[in-house]
Amino acid sequence: MRLTVRGRLTLVYGGLFLAFGVVLLGFTYVLVWQRVPGKAIVRGQSGISAVPEPGLPKPEVYFEQVIRETRDDALSALLTQGGIALLVVGTVAIALGWLVAGRLLQPLHRITETARRIAEAPAADRGLHERIALTGPDDEIKQLADTFDLMLTRLDRSFDGQRRFIANASHELRTPLTLNRTLLEVALQQESASAELRQLGTTLLAINDRHGRLIDGLLTLARSERELTERSYVDLADIASHVSTDDIRAELGEAATVGDPVLLERLVQNLVENGVRHNLPDGGWVRVVTYTKDGLATLEVSNTGPVVPRYEVETLFEPFRRLGNERLAGPGAGLGLSIVRAVARAHGGEVHAVPRDGGGLVVTVALPAARPWQ
Repeated sequence: MRLTVRGRLTLVYGGLFLAFGVVLLGFTYVLVWQRVPGKAIVRGQSGISAVPEPGLPKPEVYFEQVIRETRDDALSALLTQGGIALLVVGTVAIALGWLVAGRLLQPLHRITETARRIAEAPAADRGLHERIALTGPDDEIKQLADTFDLMLTRLDRSFDGQRRFIANASHELRTPLTLNRTLLEVALQQESASAELRQLGTTLLAINDRHGRLIDGLLTLARSERELTERSYVDLADIASHVSTDDIRAELGEAATVGDPVLLERLVQNLVENGVRHNLPDGGWVRVVTYTKDGLATLEVSNTGPVVPRYEVETLFEPFRRLGNERLAGPGAGLGLSIVRAVARAHGGEVHAVPRDGGGLVVTVALPAARPWQ
């Protein structure tokens, strides 16, 4: 059994009190033993018969025996009564030590609770607005709390600046992409355009579209990592039926949750598109299942495809990462699963991926289910 800091402090202070109490009781015993005489010195015979009665000890021996027994009784009573008093007072001291230790450790509990709430927030930057704001004397614990608050303030500013930068940069990049697309489309519509020019324009339009999808993904990722401003009743089964095609195996049961409809639609769409894009070219399949179980609205997307090592599954949820350490090669912007995880965490849920035997992935998203009255 692991003792808490409060328990260890109580044991230390209680043990020290009992140890010093035993030492004090021992010193008292020695001092009393030295001060109380062990035998009597009888001078003269006044009041005492010089010839003792038959069968009785001499007066000197008799008084020595009485004094010795009196001293032994006093020392024994000192040990017994002193030990009882020490145990009683020690028990009270341990109880008071437990209360005092709990009182002194309350600021640390407050720091721990704040740190736990921030660590358990759905997103990495969620909850950074919280502060401990500890009041009291300027001791070591208050300095620790103030330092923690300062760290949270700087982290909050850093994350907020990062979100603003992504959003602003994405918006600024949309303008030249839109202009480029317009110019390319106008050039391709001209009758005088040669075949080489049309092929070049088509290639540039595809690259332009790819960059547009990348910017849209960055905007969605930045939006999903913020606090949700819109919440409504959403059934994942309805979204899955809308984004699924005829060649996808769908087993759709009710999986209602509460959240941002646009973000949740993007979550389902990314998973389905990811399953189709990374499927086998021939003979493959994609399966979409929705259901509610244990208070969780669950979406499960599985597919056939290349074999995915277990140690690479977690890296697939990082931005711009693909299987085999390829960052930007292939179709897509490399943000699909990153957006899925960010949206799931923003809604208080989680996403997990498990490799299938024989190839492919099984990706499961679990979100808090909507209550009947929501």
